[in-house]
Amino acid sequence: MAEVRRGSWEGRLVRLGFADPQRAGTMLEQLDLLDSHSPMATEQLITALSESADPDLALQGLCGLAEGLHRHQYDVAAFARTLEVDDDFRRRLVSVLGASEALGRHLGVHPRHWYDLADPALNGVRPSADDVRARLATAVDAPNPVDALRVEYRRLLLRLAARDLAEGLLVDEVAVVLADLAGGALETALHIARNEYFAAHLSAADCRLAIIAMGKCGGRELNYVSDVDVLFVAEPLDGDPEAPALKTATQLAAAAMRICSAHTAEGTLWPVDAALRPEGRSGPLVRTLESHLAYYQRWAKTWEFQALLKARPVAGDAELGRRYAEKTAELVWSAADRPGFVDDVQAMRRRVIDHIPAADVDRQLKLGPGGLRDVEFAVQLLQLVHGRSDEAVHSGTTLVALESLTANGYVGRSDGAVLADAYRFLRSMEHRIQLYRLRRTHQVPEEEADLRRLGRSLGFTKNPVADLTAAWKKHALEVRRLHEKLFYRPLLAAVARIPGEEVRLTPEAAKQRLTALGYADPSSALRHIEALSEGVSRRSSIQKALLPAMLGWFAESPDPDAGLLAFRTISDTLGSTPWYLRQLRDEGASAERLAHLLASGRYAVDLLQRAPEATAMLADERELVPRTLVGLLSEMSAAASRQEQPEAAVAAIRAVRRRELFRVAAADLSGLLDVTTVGEALTTISVGTLTTALEVARRAVAKGEPEPTRMSIVAMGRFGGHELGYGSDADVMFVHDPVSGADEKAATDFATQTATELRRLLALPGADPAVQVDADLRPEGRQGPLVRTLASYASYYARWSAVWEAQALLRADPLCGDADLCDAFRGLIDPLRYPENGVSDRDVMEIRRIKARVDAERLPRGANRSTHTKLGRGGLADIEWTVQLLQLREARRVAGLRTTRTLAALEAAVQAGLVGSTDADTLRVAWEMASRIRNAIMLVRARPGDSLPNDPRDLAAVAHICGYPPGETSRFSDDYLRITRRAHNTVAHLFWDDQ
Repeated sequence: MAEVRRGSWEGRLVRLGFADPQRAGTMLEQLDLLDSHSPMATEQLITALSESADPDLALQGLCGLAEGLHRHQYDVAAFARTLEVDDDFRRRLVSVLGASEALGRHLGVHPRHWYDLADPALNGVRPSADDVRARLATAVDAPNPVDALRVEYRRLLLRLAARDLAEGLLVDEVAVVLADLAGGALETALHIARNEYFAAHLSAADCRLAIIAMGKCGGRELNYVSDVDVLFVAEPLDGDPEAPALKTATQLAAAAMRICSAHTAEGTLWPVDAALRPEGRSGPLVRTLESHLAYYQRWAKTWEFQALLKARPVAGDAELGRRYAEKTAELVWSAADRPGFVDDVQAMRRRVIDHIPAADVDRQLKLGPGGLRDVEFAVQLLQLVHGRSDEAVHSGTTLVALESLTANGYVGRSDGAVLADAYRFLRSMEHRIQLYRLRRTHQVPEEEADLRRLGRSLGFTKNPVADLTAAWKKHALEVRRLHEKLFYRPLLAAVARIPGEEVRLTPEAAKQRLTALGYADPSSALRHIEALSEGVSRRSSIQKALLPAMLGWFAESPDPDAGLLAFRTISDTLGSTPWYLRQLRDEGASAERLAHLLASGRYAVDLLQRAPEATAMLADERELVPRTLVGLLSEMSAAASRQEQPEAAVAAIRAVRRRELFRVAAADLSGLLDVTTVGEALTTISVGTLTTALEVARRAVAKGEPEPTRMSIVAMGRFGGHELGYGSDADVMFVHDPVSGADEKAATDFATQTATELRRLLALPGADPAVQVDADLRPEGRQGPLVRTLASYASYYARWSAVWEAQALLRADPLCGDADLCDAFRGLIDPLRYPENGVSDRDVMEIRRIKARVDAERLPRGANRSTHTKLGRGGLADIEWTVQLLQLREARRVAGLRTTRTLAALEAAVQAGLVGSTDADTLRVAWEMASRIRNAIMLVRARPGDSLPNDPRDLAAVAHICGYPPGETSRFSDDYLRITRRAHNTVAHLFWDDQ
C-alpha cells in the first residue's frame, strides 16, 4: 500500500473504476495490517481488482476472505505470498469475487477453499461426471453429511465459477458441469437417505430406485441456480413384493429431495421438483417402470413427451434408469403420430409469455419475446416432428440438438448459427445474473450498478451498460425474428431447384413439418410454396423472404391451407404489379394483416379476388376506417354518372360497394371494429348503394321526361336498426308522393317501375356481390302493392294496422331518396310506433302470443335451439322483442326509447329505470355475441348462417374471429351457451312477466 500512498491514491482508485474510493482505500490498508510481513495491497492486486466485474465488490470479498483466514488462525502469509506471485490464482480469485457476492461470502466462511483456486490443475481438462460424483460422495461419511454435501458442492461450484469467469469457458461446458454436479449431489443425497432410513427401519423392504433428471438437468444444460426437475422409478428386488418396495422407494425419494432442498447452517443446494411426473403433484411420487409406461401410453399429453425429450438417468440404480430411458424414448419419438398432436404443437408454440407480468416481460431472459424459451421450444418441436424418422436429432441438449437439426437440413445453416450464438449469449447473461447472489432469477436487473457489473463480467469494459444492452437487444431481436421462421425457411429449400451447399429437407420431412404445423394437405402446400418461390427473379426473391413469415401467420389460423391457396391466387394476379410485393416486403403490418385475412375465411378472400388491388389499403391502418356516407355518396354518384347504360352505372356502384365491404371486413378481421361499428358501417354502405342506384333507376324509367313523383326508401329490420350483418338482406319499403298536378296513377306506375328496375339492377349476375332488396315487410306483405303513396300508407295504418305492424315500424328508418318525403314518412309512423297511451294489455297479450308462435314454429327443421343465434334461447329475437315491447309501452314518455337501434334503446331503458343495469348488461353481451357470431359465420363460409357450425374447422374459425385463441373452441361454445342461458332467463322476467 505504501506505493499507492505516495500519490493521490483515492483519485487513482476512481480512475481504476472503484465506486467508493475512500472505503476501498481503508480496506486496502486493513489488508496490509493483517500481516505486516506480507503486505497484500500490491500494484498487481489493485490492477487485478480494477479489471474485475465490480472492483468494490471484489475488494470487499477479498477482505472477508483474508479476515476469515486471520480469524481461524490459518496461514495468512501463505495466502498473501500466493496472491502476489501467482498471476493465475490472483486473476481467478478476483474474477470470482468481483462477479459473485455469494461465493465471496462462501470464501469468508470457508477461507481455506482459496487453495482450490490456486490449484495448477484447474486449467486442465473438464472433470468427468464420475470425478464430480466421487468428490461429492466424500460427504457421506462426514459427521454431518447433509452439511458436508453443501460445503463440497459449493467448493466444486467455486472451482467451476473460477474457470468460467477467468478462463472463458463456453457456456455449453459450464452447463454440462453444473448438470454433473446436480447429478452427483442427487446420488450422494440418495446414499445419505438410504443410510438414515435403513438405520431407523432395520426390517424395511429394500428396492431398486433410479432418479431420472428432466428439464435442464436432464439435458445437461443446467443454470448456476435452478430447480432440478426429476422423476423417480422403482422396482422391487427379484422375488420381493411390489407394495413394500414402493413404500421404501417413496420414503427414500422424499428424503433425497429434502436433503437437497432443506435450509441448514450451510444453506441449501436447490429445490428438487418432481411435478413433471405422471399426473403431476396429484400422482404418486414413485412408480414402477410398468406404471410409467402405462400412463404415457394411455393418458400422456404432447407436452409430457416434449418434457421426456430431456429425460436422463442421473442417480440410483443405473440399469433401471437405462431401461426407463430406452422405453420412454420409443414413446417420445412416436408422439407425432398421436391424435391431437398438431393442435398440441400449435398450442405449445404459443405458450411463451402468457404468465409473465406485463411490467416484467421486456426484462425476461427466459420467457420474454426473443428469450431462451423461444429457442428451446422451437428446437424441441422440430425434434418431435423429425425425430421419429431421424435418430440424429435425438439429443436432449438444446445446442447439440440445434447443431444436428442444422447439419441435417431441418434448420437453415445461417439461421442455426445465428440462433446458437444468440442462445449462448442469453445463457451467459443468465448465468452471470444468477451467479451474483446464487439466486434463481431470469430477469435482467434495472439498476445501473448491477448492469455495469453484469456487462463487465461478460467482457464489455468500455461502455458496459450501453454495450451490454445493445448486444442483449440485438440477440433477442434475432431470436424473435427467427424462431417462427425457423419452421418455414427450410420448406423453401426443400422445393427449390437452385443448386446450393446446404443440406435440404427431404419432401417427406417437409410434409411432416407442414402437417405438424396444421396444414391438412401438405402436398398441395408444397406445390404452392414451389410455385410462389421458384426461379431467380426479383419477384421470387421477395417471395422467398416473405413466405417464412406468411406460412407462420397462416398456421396461426384454423385453415392455413386456404390462406396459402388464396395467397398464391392473389400473388399470381398481382405478382407483376410493382407495388404489391414491395408493399408486403416493406410494410410488415400489411403482410401480417393480409395473411390473417386470407386464412380467416372465404368472404373477404372472395371480395379480394374480384379486385386484388384492394390489397393496397392494408398498408395503412387509417385506410381501414369505414367511409362516411357523404364521401360514399359522392364517389358512387360520380362512378354511376360516367356510365351511359343503367346496368353499367349500377355495376360501377356495386364495384365501390364491394371495395367498401372489403374495407369493413378487413378492419373487422384486424380487430379494429366492434360489432356495433360494423353494423353502422354496413348500413352506411347499403344506404349509399340504394340511394345512388335509385337515382339510376329513376333516370332509366323517366327516359329524360319529368318525373311525376318523389320517392324514398324506408329501411326496415336490421337495416333500419343500423345493425346490418355481412349476410343481411336489405329489408325495405318503398314510398312515393306525386308532385303537384301529376296524375296519381301515372305517378304510381312510375314509382313501381322504378322500384322494380332498382331491384333488377342490383340483383344482376356479375363480378360483384348482388344486393338482395326484400320488400316483404310492406303492408299486406307480398300480396300488397310494391309501392304506396304517403297518403295510402296513412290510410292503411289508420284502418288496418295491427300491433305487430307497429312493432315492425319500431325499426323503420327512411334513409334513401327524397329527404322531405323521408321526414314526412317518419312523422306519419311515429304516432303508430310510439303510441300516446302506450299499448293495451290486449296488445301486449297479442305480442306475446305471436312471439310464442315464432318460438314454436319458425325454428328451422333440425336446428338446435341452444345454438341458433337468431331464434334460439337467449338469441337475437328474444332480446329484440324484449326491447321492442319496452319501446311500445314506454316510448311515449321516454324520448331515448324513440330509436331504431336495439342497444341504444336498451341503454335508454336503463337510464329511465325501466331495466336494471345487470339485466341490461346480460342482454347486451348476449346480443353482441350473437351478432358477432352471425357475422363470423358469413366471414368464414361466405354464406349466411344462424347456428354455430357443426364442422369443427368452421367452428374453430368462427371462434378465432370472435377473439378466442386457437385451441379454445370448446370454451367459446361453452361461453355462448352460458351467456345466452342467462339472457333467456332475463327475457323470461322482462318480456313474459307482467310488469
